Amino acid sequence: MARMVHCVKLGRELPGLDKPPFPGELGKRIYEHVSKQAYEMWPAQSTLIINHYGLNMADPEARKILREQMEEFFFGSSSRAPEGWVPEAAGAGPSRKGGGGAPRKK
Repeated sequence: MARMVHCVKLGRELPGLDKPPFPGELGKRIYEHVSKQAYEMWPAQSTLIINHYGLNMADPEARKILREQMEEFFFGSSSRAPEGWVPEAAGAGPSRKGGGGAPRKK
């Protein structure tokens, strides 16, 4: 049976991570208070942050910024998911219907 946590991000009891995602105090807090489902939201958010700020992850200062953003994402004042938010079904990605991306050449 999965280890359950009261997820601070999604506001309900959900299966937790199998182990801390990385060493240190923040990794321990995430393990204890963030569900596996909520943690799976982080890669997309981190990519958005890296691209938006043009972070070079080889730079220690950039890694510090990303860690601060991670802490805000999970534990900050605006960390809760919007009321009524329902996650996408597992395996279902955004629909390709209706476009997105650059138009094709003719």
